[in-house]
Amino acid sequence: MSGSDWNCSLSIMHEWESPDYEPTLPVSEKSNPLTRDIDRASACCVVKMLQACDAQMFQEEAGSSYQRLLSDQVVKTMVEVAKRVELILKAPEDGLVVLSGCGTSGRLAFLTASSFNRDLREQKQSPVYSYIVAGGDRALFSSQEAPEDDPTLGMLSLKKVCEGKKRVLFIGISCGLSAPFVAGQLDFCLQEPDVYTPVLVGFNPAHQARDEPIPGCSFTFYSVVQRMQELAKSQKAFLINPTVGPEAISGSSRMKGGSATKILLEVVLSAAHAATFSNIPITRNGILQHIRAYGKTLDITYAQSEGITALVEAAGQSLQCGRSICYLGWGSQALLGLIDASECNPTFGADYDDVRGFTSGGYRELNNSDGPLTSLGPAFGISHEDFLHVVLPNLNDQDTVLLIYTHSDDVSEVVKLARRVREKTCNLHAVYHQTDGNTAASVQQEDINRLCLSTLQLTWPSPDSGRVLDMWELSTKLVLNAVSTGAHVLKGKIFQNHMIDVQVTNSKLYHRATRLLQKLSGCSASQCEEALLKAVYQVDELSMTITSSAITIHTHTARNRTKVVPLALVCLLTGCSLMEAKSHLEQRPIVREAVAVTMMSLSNSVATHI
Repeated sequence: MSGSDWNCSLSIMHEWESPDYEPTLPVSEKSNPLTRDIDRASACCVVKMLQACDAQMFQEEAGSSYQRLLSDQVVKTMVEVAKRVELILKAPEDGLVVLSGCGTSGRLAFLTASSFNRDLREQKQSPVYSYIVAGGDRALFSSQEAPEDDPTLGMLSLKKVCEGKKRVLFIGISCGLSAPFVAGQLDFCLQEPDVYTPVLVGFNPAHQARDEPIPGCSFTFYSVVQRMQELAKSQKAFLINPTVGPEAISGSSRMKGGSATKILLEVVLSAAHAATFSNIPITRNGILQHIRAYGKTLDITYAQSEGITALVEAAGQSLQCGRSICYLGWGSQALLGLIDASECNPTFGADYDDVRGFTSGGYRELNNSDGPLTSLGPAFGISHEDFLHVVLPNLNDQDTVLLIYTHSDDVSEVVKLARRVREKTCNLHAVYHQTDGNTAASVQQEDINRLCLSTLQLTWPSPDSGRVLDMWELSTKLVLNAVSTGAHVLKGKIFQNHMIDVQVTNSKLYHRATRLLQKLSGCSASQCEEALLKAVYQVDELSMTITSSAITIHTHTARNRTKVVPLALVCLLTGCSLMEAKSHLEQRPIVREAVAVTMMSLSNSVATHI
């Protein structure tokens, strides 16, 4: 890259920080200038764009109008929160650390709590971590958007988990500082300061917290944040809210928002564990060094961009053919596959069996609060046995199967499963983590290489200290996010860099859909909301009952609708009826093509009249 190209790239990378760039949107909802044309990109270019976006997480604060992951204030707050965790670890009898969130945030709360409780059991210590995910454990593997809007449910779930505890450190995660479920929990903590110390993790500046009324509540998320900021002065509440730049796919906080959440939680809890069990003081430099190690993880992962591209191409071809992508994982790597798969439904309007994850131990190893969920339906069959009995018989060479494991897993089991899969499809691939110089499973790995079309082998330096598994997990998350996002881009589910086929099943997504329609159509906010409601209710004229109903009623109705936003957009662009818009989309099921053809048709019509 020449000097001028590099300067140009940096200019684009920082463009979103200008006060004139999409000024009405919070950072987490802005579109990223780096990915403006991702919908037209090849698999290789998609991976490069994702790499550039992920690199924004680790940019220094210098010259920025926002505090960043490595900013002094962020690091200082992480040090103080880690010390609060340390106090509970040293006197765990009446103490608890609760991690809570919605969607991806809640799933990462589960992953983190499970991982660090496992560490405590290995130390012969009692677990001190609990998790809460909006919608309960079913939300670990499927979209449960409606509970995100229920602050009372959030408060009650927190109260239940903390019953009998005298000291609770509550860490509420809301990437956009917007989820009413988490706002209700934070408000409850603020009312019980003798027991609860609230910590808010998110990725917008405090002044960009959502300030819209929450039905049945006297507070907004913004007012809760204001109260926390005041208490933060006396360290009775904490905010950890660096900006990490807009998402590669606008608003898709499962990506950088999820990665940054994982980094922040693990750095804080690791520091507390090291202080408690290894007498390593919690320091600013220690926290900074740990965060930078995650930056190196990103470099090691994207150094394999050619291999990631091969996976994206294979997965994209599968979705384009109407076939599926299956992640078969072991240990915590498997859980990241389950998480990535569960996010595709609300993000891309995907069917549950478009992308699915399976884990070697099923619910036995998961150790989730509600236990096995298989009675809830086929979407909750997550074991390798479920894959072998239900999914494998129907696979063919157009389906993509991805094995995800490390050298610490039983690689002979990986070989056995690979052979079973290879009998049904040749479209088999592997993602494998190992430490430098580890050759224990080299013979079996050669067998896997022969069975697979491609193997993405990630080799890591032997760690001096710390939890190398955390780095492997982040690496796997980056790879799987690239695979599922890239595949849906290639399928045509993205318009420019927006999730055009997003579900409209909670208030956050309702507002996002309205803003997206406004941006793409150029129409007013009221016109866009009107078109959205017509698509939700499948009518060409809105009744008084519809227009006077609360957003929760609209989102409840939208649960049973498909292509709501694309339908509304086609109607806005052409002025056509809902039935005509449906016809456009039936002829061009790839949303990007349908919208492009509609816009061209409209342009030609205007030119003819002129």
